Amino acid sequence: MTTKPVLRPKIPHFSSGPCAKRPGWALKKLQTESLGRSHRSKIGKARLKRAIDLTRSVLKVPAEFKIGIVPASDTGAVEMAMWTMLGQRGVDLLAWESFGEGWVTDAVKQLKLADARVITAPYGELPKLRGVDAKTRDVVLTWNGTTSGVRLPDADFISTDREGVVICDATSAAFAQDIDWAKVDVVTFSWQKVLGGEAAHGMLILSPRAVARLESYKPAWPLPKIFRLTSGGKLISGIFEGETINTPSMLAVEDYIDALEWAETVGGLDGLMKRANANARVIANFVKARDWIDFLAVKPKTRSNTSVCLKITDPAIVALSPEGQANFAKALVALLEKEGVAFDIGHYRDAPPGLRIWCGATVQRRDVAALMPWLDWAYATAKADLAKKGA
Repeated sequence: MTTKPVLRPKIPHFSSGPCAKRPGWALKKLQTESLGRSHRSKIGKARLKRAIDLTRSVLKVPAEFKIGIVPASDTGAVEMAMWTMLGQRGVDLLAWESFGEGWVTDAVKQLKLADARVITAPYGELPKLRGVDAKTRDVVLTWNGTTSGVRLPDADFISTDREGVVICDATSAAFAQDIDWAKVDVVTFSWQKVLGGEAAHGMLILSPRAVARLESYKPAWPLPKIFRLTSGGKLISGIFEGETINTPSMLAVEDYIDALEWAETVGGLDGLMKRANANARVIANFVKARDWIDFLAVKPKTRSNTSVCLKITDPAIVALSPEGQANFAKALVALLEKEGVAFDIGHYRDAPPGLRIWCGATVQRRDVAALMPWLDWAYATAKADLAKKGA
C-alpha cells in the first residue's frame, strides 16, 4: 500500500510509558482541593487513602494484603522489596527482557547475593519455568515483559505452600492482566502504565508472608531511608494508610484517582482487561493477514495484551545487517510520527528491532484499528526508499 490511508487515529498516543491518558481526560476535571496542601493534612491523607482504597477495589487485592504508595515509580517499589527482603534464603531470578535483566543486575552485582540462580530466555520466549524452585527459594520476576511483549500465561509453577517470597514486577500487567494473588507476595507497578497516570510514584503491595519476612529478617547491608519499611522490627503501618515515606505530588495523586474512578465506570478490572484484549486482537488480526510482520513473542499464549512487540519478517529486511534492520524499523517509526498517526512506537533500546504498540485500557480500539493501514503504508514506503538507496 503506497497510497496514504484516509482515516487517522484520533489520539495517536501509543507509547508504552508514560501511556495514553484515559478517554475524555482533561486537566480541569481533576479535583484540586488537595493541591497546595500538605500531604500530611487531613485532606492530603484522605486523598492518599482514597488512592489506596480504589487500587484495592479495582485490582481486587485481597483484604489481608497491604498497599502502599512509594517513591521512584515501579523501579523504586521493586528495589525497595529486593533490598529489604532478599538474602534470607536462595533466590531464583527470572529474566526474559530488559527490566528482568535489571533486577538480576541488582541482585547479583549490587546486593551480591551468594545464592542467586539466574534463569533466562531470549527475547520472544519465556524461561523454562519448570526449573524454578518457587517452594523453598525466593523468586523475582516480571509478570509482563514490557520490552519483549512476552507475559506469563499463568503462575502454575509457583507453589501456594511456599517458604520463600515471590516478588513480582507487574507494572505493565496490573489493570490489564489477571494477577494470581495466591501466587505472589510482593506486587509492584507504576501509575503511568495501564491507567495512563503520571510518573514518579510506585505502588507496593505486600502479602502477609511478605510482611512476616520484613518483620523477622534484617538484611546485612545498610538501607537508605526511602527503603525502610519497618521500625523496631514492626511494619510501619502508616505507609500503607496514606502516610508516604517522602512527599508525593498531590497533582499526580489526583490524576491517579481520576483514572481509577474512570476504571470503575468501564467495569473495573474486568472491563479494563476486556478493553486491552480488544485492542490487542486488532493487531493480532492485522498480523495474521500479513507476511511482512509478526509478533516478537513466539507462543500465542504468552503474547502481551498491553506492550505489543512486533518484528519485521520480510526476508529482504531480515537479510540486512543488525544495524540495517534497526534503521529500517526506525524509518517506519519516523514516517508514522511525521504523519502524526503514531507516537513513540519504536522498539526499546535493548530489544530486537521492530515496533512496540501500547494496547492498554486507556487506548481506544478505534484508534488501534485506524493505525493498522498506516503500518502497511509506512512499510511499503520505507521499503521503496531502501530500494532507491540500493539502486
